[in-house]
Amino acid sequence: MKVILIIDLLIVGIAIGAYFYLQDQGIITGAAKPAAFVFTDLVVNPLEAYVGQPIQISVNVTNIGDIEGETTINLEINGDLKESLNVTIAGVKTSEIVEFTVIELYPGTYNVTIDELSETFKLKTAPPESSKIVLSNFKSDPYETWPGIPVAATAIATNPSAEPDMLIITAYVDDRLVEVKRIDLDPGTSMNIAFNVSASEEGKHSVRLNSLSGSFIVVPKGYHTLTIVRSGSGSASLPFTLNGEKHGTSYTAILPEGQYTVSVPDPYDVRTGVLGFSGWNDGSKSPTLTFTLDKRTILIATYYLISGYASCPSLYIWNGTGYSYVTDVSNSGWLGYIGHIDSNGEIIFSGGNPYDYVKLDKNILAAKDGYFDLVLSQQWDELYYLDSASLLVVDHPIGTDVYTSMTNYLNKGSTGQIYTTATGQLKSPISATNENNQNVLDAILYQDGIYTPGINGLASPSWNNITQNQLTLNLGNLTDATNIKLVLTGMVDWGEFETYYEWITQFQNAAKAGLITQDTQIMPPPTMEILSADGTWIAAPQDRQIPLPSDFNARTFTVDLTGLFPQDTTEYIVRLTNFWNVTYDYIGIDTTPQQDITLTTIKPTTATLSQLWETLSQSSGAFTRYGDVTELLQETDDMFVIGRQGDQVNLQFCAEDLPELAEGMERDYFFVVACWFKDPPDAWGYGFTFTVDPLPFLNMTGFPYTNAESYPYDTIHTEYLNKYNTRIIP
Repeated sequence: MKVILIIDLLIVGIAIGAYFYLQDQGIITGAAKPAAFVFTDLVVNPLEAYVGQPIQISVNVTNIGDIEGETTINLEINGDLKESLNVTIAGVKTSEIVEFTVIELYPGTYNVTIDELSETFKLKTAPPESSKIVLSNFKSDPYETWPGIPVAATAIATNPSAEPDMLIITAYVDDRLVEVKRIDLDPGTSMNIAFNVSASEEGKHSVRLNSLSGSFIVVPKGYHTLTIVRSGSGSASLPFTLNGEKHGTSYTAILPEGQYTVSVPDPYDVRTGVLGFSGWNDGSKSPTLTFTLDKRTILIATYYLISGYASCPSLYIWNGTGYSYVTDVSNSGWLGYIGHIDSNGEIIFSGGNPYDYVKLDKNILAAKDGYFDLVLSQQWDELYYLDSASLLVVDHPIGTDVYTSMTNYLNKGSTGQIYTTATGQLKSPISATNENNQNVLDAILYQDGIYTPGINGLASPSWNNITQNQLTLNLGNLTDATNIKLVLTGMVDWGEFETYYEWITQFQNAAKAGLITQDTQIMPPPTMEILSADGTWIAAPQDRQIPLPSDFNARTFTVDLTGLFPQDTTEYIVRLTNFWNVTYDYIGIDTTPQQDITLTTIKPTTATLSQLWETLSQSSGAFTRYGDVTELLQETDDMFVIGRQGDQVNLQFCAEDLPELAEGMERDYFFVVACWFKDPPDAWGYGFTFTVDPLPFLNMTGFPYTNAESYPYDTIHTEYLNKYNTRIIP
């Protein structure tokens, strides 16, 4: 029986094995197996990366069943479900690679889990950008919003290189990371980028796109900011009414939405001149403007000088249809800067500096018949000595701006150095206080026509108790900065000339009374000081001092602070002191390295002196005859075009001989001029007569100069005087 049972079992086992073998060979068929899924080959790439870089994750999914089926792949990061993906895979051991892309925003180690498979990757803090792509032109649209309402933080990304490039852009609000984007750019191309950002707290909020920074403001719901300022003809406060209430510029307030009416005077007497109303920045020409406050609004009332005093020749450029006013030039070329008074009561004059560098708006400058056309017009009752004029063409990398240092009247020769700054990436000081310890930071954060308050030293209590403007700036932590440049927009307001003479008389009377025992400054020059670690103030070297900005119209210029801070500096603080009423609209900090630039100088092809109108000026002497004066303006050589009120010089510069603009570069233009000028006595012209002689010259120590100095009456200069200066006005 046992033997028979064993034989039966062997027969059954052989039969079963044969069945499965035949079924596997497809000879015998049975019921189809349902879909079933196996996960293998979990791959994470890369295993180590920087924050914000994409991580690629893949897994192999195999359906080991006989029929098609659907399954859900759950990707978990650090135990949290990151993403779910449904896939349908055919049967009979069909496989498919399923991929995920993950971007994480913080450094650390991340565990990846799919089914029972696991892997890890590590993220590090990103290093300084190695990409050649440049971010510029940050803008918040709108700049002002309500709590929780997003604004668009936009910028332009440019790839100036000859190779394709990639950049990871991280967006922060108040140092809180909110979004990460990757962009890819072909060579020489640009693209607009945008991030939606918001904040719930009222106040100013910072935005950072990599190293490009900006901000936006949150105000109470139903309110908006209204700012009213004036432009042109100095920075004195302009009286106005708003819905019948009296105010003065600069004015800023957060007001309820609604309709408002503002009214400004026309004309407006500022003592030094009478101003006429030109228009509002929205194009309206009436001095009374009714508007709806439904967003942040800045209203700028523009004025022009009807009569009175400004200074220097006025520069105009051809814009394609007419001439646009730019600015008055060569502020530092004023003859009569006073240095000090000695114990004998003798006033010692400073030398002055005729050079000026004026950046021209390249969006306005237009060629006419192949030439750039510029005009210097002497509108004010002054006498000028125009020594040279040229165009300086500056090619610089895309994504940078270029500015010059402004000439300081105490420095000899040309001090206009060209500096590059990163477009849209200037830092702001973290504090700014004036001589009264008032917080004036808001006035310098934006170029918006809102100026720091200023005082004039001529209003000091007495000759031995001088009060001056002081602006103390904390620039923040610049420990890692190898380059430090200030970018400033400002102007000087000279005040009234009557007080100028009264001020000088105080010193003369003090000298007569024996109260002045040594050299004493009458009008101290502008001074920039650096705060050392021990709390003492160190004056910057004379060739790096803060200049006096131009008058009448604000200009933007640079001051190089690189290398001026002591090595043990922990706080980067500077102090700017001015006797004259210097006010600033904007101050920023650039810490980027100086970029390679290409300079091309164009000298005037033609220059013609002519009379624009008859004048009642009392200026006299041997002026330059009307006509061609081209050769006089080629070099700075003390051979001048000498003119007076009503004269103008038309200048043409060839626009067709410029070198081709290199790849990755853009172009800006500067007007460079060397020009002296002087005023009539009793109108700032202290110490000399209103005549052509004595002639100024580059190497003089001051003007008026002593008998120990003289204009160079050598052969070439004498021939120049006899040939050109034959328009005798008695």
